Amino acid sequence: MYIYQRPEWPNFTWHHAQLEPLLGPLRHQQGRVLGHMQALGFSVQAEATLQTLTLDVLKSSEIEGEMLPADQVRSSLARRLGLDAGGLVPAERRVEGVVEMLLDAMQGFAQELTAERLLGWQAALFPAGRNGLQRIETGAWRTGRRGPMQVVSGVAGRERVHFEAPAAGVVDAEMRRFLAWFNGPGALDAVLKAAVAHLWFVIIHPFEDGNGRLARAITDLQLARADATAQRFYSLSAQIRLERSAYYAQLEAAQKGGLDITGWLQWFLGCLGRALVATEQTLAKVLKKAWFWEQHAAKSLNARQLKLLNRLLDGFEGKLTSSKWATIAKCSQDTAVRDIQALVEQNILVKEAAGGRSTAYRLTL
Repeated sequence: MYIYQRPEWPNFTWHHAQLEPLLGPLRHQQGRVLGHMQALGFSVQAEATLQTLTLDVLKSSEIEGEMLPADQVRSSLARRLGLDAGGLVPAERRVEGVVEMLLDAMQGFAQELTAERLLGWQAALFPAGRNGLQRIETGAWRTGRRGPMQVVSGVAGRERVHFEAPAAGVVDAEMRRFLAWFNGPGALDAVLKAAVAHLWFVIIHPFEDGNGRLARAITDLQLARADATAQRFYSLSAQIRLERSAYYAQLEAAQKGGLDITGWLQWFLGCLGRALVATEQTLAKVLKKAWFWEQHAAKSLNARQLKLLNRLLDGFEGKLTSSKWATIAKCSQDTAVRDIQALVEQNILVKEAAGGRSTAYRLTL
């Protein structure tokens, strides 16, 4: 029996005494992160938000097995946020759609969550009306034309059904009830509401595709309400990606259990707490980058140099050589050497010990 088949559905219950030891410290942790960031300058806050939202978009898609180009995601976000991120590149329609959805959720956190808004989000995820080669219904609740909505794993002929969602015929009524609760008043803690909303939406599974990403967007919207700000300095999706197996196991257990969802709420609060701990590493990188640009603000740099320096600051894989510079900057080898030499003379780059054909450079931080 699935949870929605029980007569008490959807009257969720939980044990407050088991959640209080997690919720209190978590709310304190949220406040500490927000307070720390708000004490810093606008440019640092903007860069932290850009990095966090980029991570959120990438990891939420990765959870579903879709890999988006990181540079396109960052560029799309930077343009929409009005930030000068340097080295902006054009973004594909599917990237623009995912970014548009997340920003609408985060920046419009105070607005009502309506069916029309959700339908628009789902359509934005699939601008071509397809997921790969498969045509899907967009901008509408699922109709059941392909049969029951099932979450399945395994090879053909030996599939394992993890969950079967409510019949398509009841989706509209179920979503009306969900949205009335989500938009309605109540004394429920805002973070707990995010956890309940995530599970409830996943159980209904109202769309033919995109339900996981939409559930996480709804969660981000509710967490923005909990923080009372559209700025985000931590990524729950990034932590869920790290714990993907546990995430799916917890969802499956809750979907097949009773209306007492204490176990799911405990896991959610723990995961969010770990996301807040992980954000300290992200903020350290942002502060390092902000300090770097403050030190070199008066120096004259061309677009290629700005692009490559930002790549180095964001975490460049491997060694930076003139040939890699030429490839990334799309310039000649001679131009790459001149760009690098100019940065060495300004004490921005330094030559590493190994010389010859393997000459590499690093930032002078």
